[in-house]
Amino acid sequence: MIRKFAVEFLGTAILVFFAVGVATLMFGINFAGASVAAGVVATALAFGLTLLALVYLIGPVSGSHVNPAVTMGALLAGRIPLAEAVGYWIAQFAGGIVGALALWGTFSTSPLYSRTTTGLGTDGYGKQSLIHIGLGGAFIFEMVLTAIFVFIVLRVTSATANAATAAIAIGLTLTVVHLVGIPITGTSVNPARSLGPALVVGGAALSQVWLFIVAPLVGGVLAAGLHQLLYRGERERLAVEAQQARRAAAS
Repeated sequence: MIRKFAVEFLGTAILVFFAVGVATLMFGINFAGASVAAGVVATALAFGLTLLALVYLIGPVSGSHVNPAVTMGALLAGRIPLAEAVGYWIAQFAGGIVGALALWGTFSTSPLYSRTTTGLGTDGYGKQSLIHIGLGGAFIFEMVLTAIFVFIVLRVTSATANAATAAIAIGLTLTVVHLVGIPITGTSVNPARSLGPALVVGGAALSQVWLFIVAPLVGGVLAAGLHQLLYRGERERLAVEAQQARRAAAS
């Protein structure tokens, strides 16, 4: 159990350090220049490819949730017990904070970086959004995007899915989610990814971070409910097939 929590902590820290690092370079230090599209694509690929690698790296140990919303979906879908989910959540939030602190410590050695003006790839709505989306719109958007992402994670990691291609599907889905979401909210779909940078930056990012914790968790609940509704007979069918296989082997 401790091994699972350790890799969830490490995986979340890695995700924040690399992917949020790219977001900071693109939109904070402005490596994308005047091209918002270039920054969106680079950041989306950073999140998707980092998660893809993490699924291969730590997936065999913990499932590579590295996201409290995914853990919420797994809990409600009956994949993990409550005690394990709580341990995952603690490890993920701690990893997100440590990853953000490590990233801030790295950037702070550059004369081009300022915590207050450059930021740290935080999410936001209103003036903190590229399109100035309102609170209600941001909540709905994050909830829907997270529900879609978590639903796909649950589907491609089910007993009937092809485990060999799960990492690719998960990584590409997160990439697409960020391609859509970065101009709108910055894209959270992951409370741990949002909390760490917000704690470091403070100000408006910290005052708004509640939305990027609550909305993704609600999205995780919706994803689990939809998965149970559409595939509720899957577990029973697999149990029957396994029982029939045992009987055939015994005879």
